[in-house]
Amino acid sequence: MPSLRQYFPILDWGRTYNRLALSNDLIAAVIVTIMLIPQSLAYALLAGLPPEAGIYASIAPILLYTIFGTSRALAVGPVAVVSLLTASALGQVAEQGTAGYAVAALTLALLSGGFLVLMGVFRLGFLANFLSHPVIAGFITASGILIATSQLKHILGVSAHGHTLPEMIASIFAHLNAVNWITLMIGTTATAFLFWVRKNLKASLLKLGASRLVADILTKAGPVAAVVATTVAVWAFGLADRGVKIVGEVPQSLPPLTLPGFSPDLLSTLLVPGILISIIGFVESVSVAQTLAAKKRQRIDPDQELIGLGAANLGAAFTGGFPVTGGFSRSVVNFDAGAETPAAGAYTALGLAIAALFLTPLVYFLPNATLAATIIVAVLSLVDLSILKKTWGYSRADFTAVAATIILTLSLGVEVGVASGVAVSVLLHLYKTSRPHVAEVGLVPETQHFRNIHRHKVKTDPTLVTLRVDESLYFVNARFLEDLIQKRVTNGCDVMNVVLMFSAVNEVDYSALESLEAINLRLRDMQVGLHLSEVKGPVMDRLSRSHFLDELNGEVFLSQFDAWRQLAKSPRSASE
Repeated sequence: MPSLRQYFPILDWGRTYNRLALSNDLIAAVIVTIMLIPQSLAYALLAGLPPEAGIYASIAPILLYTIFGTSRALAVGPVAVVSLLTASALGQVAEQGTAGYAVAALTLALLSGGFLVLMGVFRLGFLANFLSHPVIAGFITASGILIATSQLKHILGVSAHGHTLPEMIASIFAHLNAVNWITLMIGTTATAFLFWVRKNLKASLLKLGASRLVADILTKAGPVAAVVATTVAVWAFGLADRGVKIVGEVPQSLPPLTLPGFSPDLLSTLLVPGILISIIGFVESVSVAQTLAAKKRQRIDPDQELIGLGAANLGAAFTGGFPVTGGFSRSVVNFDAGAETPAAGAYTALGLAIAALFLTPLVYFLPNATLAATIIVAVLSLVDLSILKKTWGYSRADFTAVAATIILTLSLGVEVGVASGVAVSVLLHLYKTSRPHVAEVGLVPETQHFRNIHRHKVKTDPTLVTLRVDESLYFVNARFLEDLIQKRVTNGCDVMNVVLMFSAVNEVDYSALESLEAINLRLRDMQVGLHLSEVKGPVMDRLSRSHFLDELNGEVFLSQFDAWRQLAKSPRSASE
């Protein structure tokens, strides 16, 4: 049974499910459902799909994640960044509003889900590590700016277009003469109200004596209040006849059974966007899940999370949805509301199903401007330009990666931004590891410890050079070590022995082995001994399977202090 519980976590937490957990999960589900109804509609709008697609994408996926997911607080469904990526990908294959566009959305969810499940089955969650945190922060910041800008057309009531920031701004300015002033008033009022609700309502309610639970529910219901007020206003004053664009008719039904497209051309076109959406969605989801799990001393299994998110996306593909992942805001709300288990998600799905059956006629007169305001307020919290200042002060290389990701995403679009983020992350890693930190060390007086001769007062010996290698050795940096040793040994003629301190070396690949052999031969010709110290067991095992140790013209010491005692001829202070 352990293997079965591994793939079906519901069998684990479900055994201890009790009345208290049920109560907490139901309360959390009510709060999250209230928040998700307008949010789901808004993210469908962002993805270029009918509003009901947002609700459909929040029912079956949540239920499937409840069965396969390991996080007890993660709330799965449409999110802003993935919705933007979806719109960008689908725009390449079909026009918004067509049947082909909706089928392409299902296919994208299918590809994303299939890729995630395969990664989970083969335990490839580590691949997400190729996206560094600074690059992810830069991409999300740029995406937030793009998303907010893309919604300005709904606030203004114009038909602007574009997938990059310059295109969007140029298109908006070109259509300013067609602004619908009633729509603008609705949009700006809703945006200002939602900002006020987010920043001030909870504190105001607590000051008035409301309980924290009531304050939380009313604050999360802020978007619902905006939806109700603007919908009533449009209906009561007939504003739809005065140019205010509305949601219109939303089918009153549960998610239908749908079939993605399997055309080879469609699959090949959407394959790369599907993979990028999978990676971005997984990184966002697993980071949120790990953060929330740590607060309750719980743990998640990243590889099983891949399967859970994959199953959720497959569910969306066959129930009229589009790609989904774990959302930051809704997950935090779910956690703060007291969700104990993934069952809270199942109850949320039930609430959304009830809304799909009975409440959709009520949103007929809901203005698109209100949904746009909901999106703008939600995504601006993702924008963190301070990451530029932080990385500039800490690491110029990380700053370059963040700045490049932001600029490329804004100027060339989200897909190029994601691809460039992956490329920059990999190149940044290769750059850093290609020039590993190698410190020449000496003995700290009256101890057996060795430290950098340029940072500490230590004992050295002119006949002995000890280099501490602070990085695994592989094909990218192997030559760097060769050149460094060659330069150090030829600086003077007193050196008789070189010791490579391998305490931080976890791996030596074949290219690095060849470099070590070349170093050994060169030093032998110079009548300089090459020694190793503090070699880790796995590295020693690998070296033992080669001829390197047999041909080494020195020794392998258990500790650097042993090497010092045997090889140091005339130790002296480094300051002398």
